[in-house]
Amino acid sequence: MLEYRYDTQLLIEGSGLDEDAINAYFTANFKGDCLLAVGDETLIKIHYHTNEPWKVLEYCASLGEIYDIVVEDMDRQARGLQG
Repeated sequence: MLEYRYDTQLLIEGSGLDEDAINAYFTANFKGDCLLAVGDETLIKIHYHTNEPWKVLEYCASLGEIYDIVVEDMDRQARGLQG
């Protein structure tokens, strides 16, 4: 069993986005690992392993428009099932 089950990926499109502030918010407020929050002030790519992907989606939606959302169950994938 994985510690963090869901691979959560998405793009945030907005204005004035700050990857350092987003990284800091994730670190302070979400349990997970493998955080990637990179981009510029108009587009940020998020990749994060967590057990609560809905919290990640809610926060990211508060920053701008979110799209290309993928939430994969890595536990299912490890068992050879579709995630």
